[in-house]
Amino acid sequence: MAYTITLMKALFFFTLSFLSIDGKFMIPADKSQLESWFETTVGYVSAASSSPKVINVRVDGSGDFKTVTDAINSIPSGNSERVVVSIGPGKYTEKITIGKDKPFVTLQGDPDNMPVLVFDGTAKTYTTVDSATLTADADQFYGVNLMLVNSAPRPDGKRDGAQASAVRVGGDASAFYNCKFYGYQDTVFDYNGRHFFKDCYIEGTVDFIFGSGTSIYMNSEIHVIPGDPTAFITAQARSSDKETSGFVFVHCSVTGSGQTAYLGRSWLPYGRVIFANTYLSDVVNPEGWSDKMNPSNDRTSFFGEFKNEGPGSNFDKRVTFAKQLSEEEAKPFISLDFIDASSWLMPPPKLKISIS
Repeated sequence: MAYTITLMKALFFFTLSFLSIDGKFMIPADKSQLESWFETTVGYVSAASSSPKVINVRVDGSGDFKTVTDAINSIPSGNSERVVVSIGPGKYTEKITIGKDKPFVTLQGDPDNMPVLVFDGTAKTYTTVDSATLTADADQFYGVNLMLVNSAPRPDGKRDGAQASAVRVGGDASAFYNCKFYGYQDTVFDYNGRHFFKDCYIEGTVDFIFGSGTSIYMNSEIHVIPGDPTAFITAQARSSDKETSGFVFVHCSVTGSGQTAYLGRSWLPYGRVIFANTYLSDVVNPEGWSDKMNPSNDRTSFFGEFKNEGPGSNFDKRVTFAKQLSEEEAKPFISLDFIDASSWLMPPPKLKISIS
């Protein structure tokens, strides 16, 4: 069995590599083609993860464990095959950590009745780095059909250490499918590694997608919570032109209102963020991007836009260091090759898991 699964995985990655070379990993410009394209290039090979081990978590005690933490603790260090932690509906109030020693873990809920993973960690108590409700430091982590919430109070500009993350993903080759992330400042800590977010919802106020990850966000809603005079969607932490990291948003929607939000700000000098084929509502400030009063970063940051639409996409009043990308300039970013998907990306496990 182990040999068969290994062979299937090898064939899977060979196929993806061929598709990549053939240009099939280019994300289609027509959003209506997105699902069929994804199914063709990635989704049809779900058999490569056939028969993973399944651990059932049910808050009512009807599963193998009542908490996600207990289920994670049951997985041996050095795990080498896919393990699916099937989480039943309900609220799980716990701070969950998947350490580097436990790769190939999937947390999966019911898409029609998502489990809520919630905690109220803040930077004051845990530091910003360790404030997340879910910390996924292991490689090959997948989150599927989850609601991830940091329930700490909204920062008011007076309390120290009010930043609070819903998730920190630091493992390489990790993906989130159909997940919802709730918080205010620092909601998604896209810490490090190659990541893929598809069909997700992310909300926040300040720097609510931040870190030094190399990530694609596809077909996801990015919602700016109203109430702050100024909001920043991204703060990408690329520190040199040698680093490959960056955040790419393709076929997403940026929602909200009031022209309060900047698409990104210069956190570190070489921050790189691209919005492509995305709907930008009038929540976007006409200037688009901010250097946070650090004009030296204007020469080194890479803030690009490509074929966006909506009232917030008007480029007339954009800052001088924003880039309106040509087709050729956009190509490296609007392809799954940006995250080297041919070497790791797989769809969520297609398992018939009974969730009562």
